[in-house]
Amino acid sequence: MNYKSLIRPLLILLFFMGLWHLSHPFAAPSAAETVSANVPDKNIILVPLDGRPPCKQFVVDGGAIAGFHVLTPPTELQDYYSAPGDTAGMRHWLAENIKGQQAALISIDQLLYGGLLAAREKEAPPAQQEALINYLRQLHADNPNIPLLAFSILPRQTPQDTIDGYQERKDLLAYSRLKGRQAAGLAINETELARLEAAISPASKEKYLAHFAENEELNKKLIKLVKEGVLTKLVLGQDDGEEYSIPNIEKAHLREFMQAENLPSHKVILTHGADEIALTMLAAFHNEQNHFAPNVYVTYNHPDTPDTIMPYMAIDMQETAHEKIALIGGQETSDAAAADYILYLSANDYEKDTVSKRSTNVQELQKLTAQGRPVALVDLSKHFTAQETLLPLLLDKNFPVNSLTAYAGWNTASNAIGTAAATASLYTSAQKNALSRKEALGIAASNLKFLHNRILEDYFYLKEDIDTINHTLKKAGYQNTADLDLEHNWRWANNMLQQSMQKHLAAYKHSKSFLAPHDFHTPQGDFTLTVKDLTVELSFPWPRTFEIYLETAPYIVAQ
Repeated sequence: MNYKSLIRPLLILLFFMGLWHLSHPFAAPSAAETVSANVPDKNIILVPLDGRPPCKQFVVDGGAIAGFHVLTPPTELQDYYSAPGDTAGMRHWLAENIKGQQAALISIDQLLYGGLLAAREKEAPPAQQEALINYLRQLHADNPNIPLLAFSILPRQTPQDTIDGYQERKDLLAYSRLKGRQAAGLAINETELARLEAAISPASKEKYLAHFAENEELNKKLIKLVKEGVLTKLVLGQDDGEEYSIPNIEKAHLREFMQAENLPSHKVILTHGADEIALTMLAAFHNEQNHFAPNVYVTYNHPDTPDTIMPYMAIDMQETAHEKIALIGGQETSDAAAADYILYLSANDYEKDTVSKRSTNVQELQKLTAQGRPVALVDLSKHFTAQETLLPLLLDKNFPVNSLTAYAGWNTASNAIGTAAATASLYTSAQKNALSRKEALGIAASNLKFLHNRILEDYFYLKEDIDTINHTLKKAGYQNTADLDLEHNWRWANNMLQQSMQKHLAAYKHSKSFLAPHDFHTPQGDFTLTVKDLTVELSFPWPRTFEIYLETAPYIVAQ
């Protein structure tokens, strides 16, 4: 065969193929591009409930999804564990920095007491309350066009630490539960109530009850500020509740007062929870600004889950979901196909054998993902163990975790449901309003960062590592892991945390679940994102193991 005779026709063919590709660029395979997080273009100021990551960093990272730069106070003004924040300095900082902000998210507990833990112990007599009320009036007068979005937390029923004695504290809790049942119109053991009242010292009982009375008066003054137009919105949260307790009596009084003041339900809101409130209020503000009310389809892992009351909660899972969806300005829908996202609530309890349905739950989630449904997964455990959660099975079945719109399994049901609902709403609303493909990519990247932050902390740390770390600390002589001496052992404690979590990260980021690409469908076009790598920065923010500071940096490529 004369191969030279074939060269000329081949060259001609290649020439015309090149011309075809030049005139049809879409036919060429798309090149991968690195995706950066969203660039904030809106400003909002935050006075956080306290310095812990759920109260501050979650709001910063959640805000970034929707393009908010969240301004937070300097560390020297912030509380640090049992040391309260500088309330006078915090008020001055807020007044000096509120100019140019779209809104202010304000923790009343931080401005009055110096943080949540301080609010549990400190007293605020009428003169101190009036000084704060006058400050808020002046803040509004100086900035009449900036919405003041305030939140205040009802005291938990656990007695103050200054009430000493194991038996007396135990008796006060029993007394609170009986008084709560009595106020709800339920039959109680009157003999037991009389015994408790006789056993509790008058001084301790008076101090305990005065704490709720003081808080009730404070919140009534704040409600009046809403009626005056000083506060644009007020959210009253309930910290670590139970179904029947004295805090519920205060809450009933406040609800009656709100009705008497004839305030719209969206102006003053009672909810359960504390740490997640600032994030949910940010989502609500963003939705209001964009005239967006997310349609949320709620589904559960087990028929018993809607009626399940999880630890530290006063209400069941279904009512908690109702509250958090309403708080962000959303509405529930019975049509999954019409939903902006699906809120999948899992709350497993091995004592009730709900874990036996986990394989079915994985199949349900796989089906939803295959249908292209956005899913916000709340992955709770009654006993705070990995064996009751869904994530390990999802990883084992190679479920594409980057397809999740949100994930949360932190601490209480109100914390987790509020966090998942808020971030899914921020993401959904932001994508609907994205002005370019680049912005849509940035929104997705910011959301993926928040997603992996939650997976690493809520599952790998809180369900896998915290017990091991606590056990190691106790073997080293620490009997109270909620009061560590990090001043002298910070390096050792953090090194133990980092080594343990890096092992999880190494396995996680090489799993098929993590590496699986996911197709995103947005108004600015479709694209596929793959998370190629993930690094993490983490440490103990306070001298205890209850929570960690954790920030991931995902390396994301788009096609």
